[in-house]
Amino acid sequence: MRKIKFFVLIVLQIIICTVYAQPPKGLHWAADGSSFYEATDNGIVQVQLPAFTSTPVITHAQLTPAGVQEPLSVENFFFSEDGNKMLVFTNSKKVWRYHTRGDYWVYDKTNNSLKQLGKSLPASSLMFAKFSPDGNSVAYVSRHNIYTEDIASGNIKQLTTDGTDRIINGTFDWAYEEEFDCRDGFRWSPDSKNIAYWKIDARQIPNFLLINNTDSIYSFTKPVEYPKVGVSPSFCYIYVVDVANGTSVKMDVPGDAQQHYIPRMEWAANSNELVIQQLNRRQNESKVMYCNAASGNVQEIYSETSNAWIDVKARWSDDPTGWEWIKKGTAFLWVSEKDGWRHVYMISRDGKKETLITKGDYDIITINGYDDKSGYIYFTASPQNATQKYLYRIKTSGGQPEKLSPANEQGTHEYDVSPKGLYAEHLFSNANTPRITDWVSLPTHKVLRSEEARTAKEHNKIEFFQVTTADNIAMDGWMIKPANFDSTKKYPVVFYVYTEPAGATVEDRWGVARSLYNGNMANDGYIYISVDGRGAPAPKGAAWRKSIYKNVGIINIRDQAMAAKKIMQWPFVDTSRIAVWGWSGGGSTTLNLLFQYPDIYKTGIAIAPVAYQLTYDDIYQERYMGLPQEDMEPFIKGSPITYAKNLQGNLLVIHGTGDDNVHYQNTELLINELVKYNRQFSLMSYPNRTHSINEGEGTTAHLHTLFTNYLREHCPPGGK
Repeated sequence: MRKIKFFVLIVLQIIICTVYAQPPKGLHWAADGSSFYEATDNGIVQVQLPAFTSTPVITHAQLTPAGVQEPLSVENFFFSEDGNKMLVFTNSKKVWRYHTRGDYWVYDKTNNSLKQLGKSLPASSLMFAKFSPDGNSVAYVSRHNIYTEDIASGNIKQLTTDGTDRIINGTFDWAYEEEFDCRDGFRWSPDSKNIAYWKIDARQIPNFLLINNTDSIYSFTKPVEYPKVGVSPSFCYIYVVDVANGTSVKMDVPGDAQQHYIPRMEWAANSNELVIQQLNRRQNESKVMYCNAASGNVQEIYSETSNAWIDVKARWSDDPTGWEWIKKGTAFLWVSEKDGWRHVYMISRDGKKETLITKGDYDIITINGYDDKSGYIYFTASPQNATQKYLYRIKTSGGQPEKLSPANEQGTHEYDVSPKGLYAEHLFSNANTPRITDWVSLPTHKVLRSEEARTAKEHNKIEFFQVTTADNIAMDGWMIKPANFDSTKKYPVVFYVYTEPAGATVEDRWGVARSLYNGNMANDGYIYISVDGRGAPAPKGAAWRKSIYKNVGIINIRDQAMAAKKIMQWPFVDTSRIAVWGWSGGGSTTLNLLFQYPDIYKTGIAIAPVAYQLTYDDIYQERYMGLPQEDMEPFIKGSPITYAKNLQGNLLVIHGTGDDNVHYQNTELLINELVKYNRQFSLMSYPNRTHSINEGEGTTAHLHTLFTNYLREHCPPGGK
């Protein structure tokens, strides 16, 4: 999913990976929602709210293996349901983006024992270990096979045996992880007798070979099973394995297993059935089905279609796992854009009754929690200002949503809501206010404790504006004017762009205006601007977001250019000094703007761009562009290389040769087109760097210096 390709989110992704071992799922809340657990310098403690009384749960001494001087380095931890045992995740290694494999240890409070799991398996090879609901066993994945281990005896049972680099049990291939946020691929049944799991068969997916020319005298390749757009995806199956005897039953999911996706699977609030979501390959048909765990029989109970695409849970929830069962399992929550807005629905268990809960001309942004006892759903939305975010709650019976975020704090509010909606960790910021973290009780939003604000680098004031284009499209934007701004002078403009469906750039939050510039752009005399057009995932309704269907590289490019034309009419803008830059999808946009509108954009810096849409993965590109076998024209029309011959200005292309996401192939194809038409440009290739271009000593400093020097040389700063 190109959200990791959106530069600001790339930065956040890098930060997260240095702190968390597995994809973070928020605080370690206690089940009753009145306390949480955290790792400290002294071990694991339980913090009771609202007094913030801290009680030791497991000390560092108890987390120190026998014969070792230092305690385990706790990268993540998980409790058994009865709270008597704890899993410790440590010594982690990276799998594509996150550190999702490593070593696991079990601490048992009942006998004060600390044992390592999977000792007979390779070091740092265990993934997604989790306790059985009865707390007697742990299941985990190693080398694409699923294992269980009895905690008392240490006996290990291998439940699948066919795992290879291409037969993947209990986790996912590159494309599922990138585009659906699917990583943890197995689930214990509530009665601890069975495990349901995904099986991905990627044997028919061609390898894309990343070439390493620098780590040995002879070059070598790193293969990545990567389904390019137009290539059928991996086969996807759901199985249930009996933990006692190792027998697996395949769920008889209808349709061609290589022409559908199953992005969601959970136990259906009992130990007899699974509930799954199936998407067709075009991702415009969604079906909810029950699977009988014993027989494999499947029953469809709910379906939905779209003229464009249907988003999966990862788009409206911080945690793509789970199924929001309510009313003691007799119904579940569902999010849909079927009425033109992203709304929450209540679906009866049999799928026959559907109730719209969040009525009105506004989008919910995320679901943040649900309390079955009170019947309240907690969600974020911003009906009046699409650049902001606030917390609301509403009863499942409907009515008007109740805004809980303080009225005097205008900007972006993030919440980690406790079970039962009692408390929340609250993060607030806006474009000119550094992030403030406090703890609040709900629904009153009474502040229980404020944490010391993070030290934030000061920046020049950000101003928000709207610009209406010649196409009558009203676009939100932000701007930083030069320090000591003089309206009688003309200044250069640098546009920061992304423009694709995976991320918005115009949000009223701290850090929104990051760049790679060494120094202060405003102090040096630049106007820095970003605008969001159609297709950006802003809460402006489905029509706004989905107008980009079959229009990536087309409608979003026109919106940017038309906005730039309006901005160029401002009397203090120097139309001879207009620059643009972006990363990934933003790099693609930079190329398209420079090539399609050379009369506007004079300088561009494109980082890790998709230069030719047929080189990107099938899940993302087909979701937003359809299948090339059925309609090739939009792919060609939206690809920068189609217009490379039009280059007139200054272009710097930056790419890592080890990019497993947007392959360096894109830049080589672009080079060929530019050479063909004798278009001169600058190029920086970073050997073996990935999509984030942050590996290797000195890389980040070099990238920032390169960016700054090129911009200053080709788009000189200062008023004239």
